[in-house]
Amino acid sequence: MPPPETMFCSQQINIPTGLPEVLKNFTKAAIRTQPKDLLMWSAAYFEALAKGETLPVKERLEMNFGNQSKDAMLTPGLLKTLHKQLSSAETCGREELQDKWKALCLPTEQLENMLILGNFGIDISCMEFFALGCSALGDSLKTSLKVACEILTEDEEGGAARIPFEIFSLLCTYLANLDSEMGHIGSFLTSLEPQVKLQHGMIKPLDFIHREDMKPPCDSSD
Repeated sequence: MPPPETMFCSQQINIPTGLPEVLKNFTKAAIRTQPKDLLMWSAAYFEALAKGETLPVKERLEMNFGNQSKDAMLTPGLLKTLHKQLSSAETCGREELQDKWKALCLPTEQLENMLILGNFGIDISCMEFFALGCSALGDSLKTSLKVACEILTEDEEGGAARIPFEIFSLLCTYLANLDSEMGHIGSFLTSLEPQVKLQHGMIKPLDFIHREDMKPPCDSSD
């Protein structure tokens, strides 16, 4: 004979005191991040929460970024989130990067193309990969560096978007070295130093975005 059906009342169901706050934070995070695959992202969210790791959450809701198609989903907000997850160390493992990229519901093909372009092995430089991400979001070296400044800055949103010139130089040199026509980038960086000194070692997009000397110089030997 089957056991009698157990009756439960509200007093018998113990709800952890912190659960409402956890669910509220989760809901806000999902709204800000707008993941394409909510189930996959949720699993990554709660796994990171349980491990005390940086959550796969954007700081704010992004409207449509440019004219990206459905398959080109990398945005400044997602790149910033990914960089925050990885940048506690200088390098990360290829598998770790793939897992965090997948958790943000980003297209695998885009990641593989970036890894090929960067000629990365098992260990990946977080800053170099970040530079490639900025390059994927910009249509030129200048706009890519502008994206980098806007993501890395500690200025308030809408502010000058300043970052240390040392980091800017690293990103600029790396991206320029991927382009065989940008061999003169050293002189460009040198030309920025007087302004950087006035700004206590910082640089902002307005210092370089309208300059014309980032193009390869003409060969005057002809």
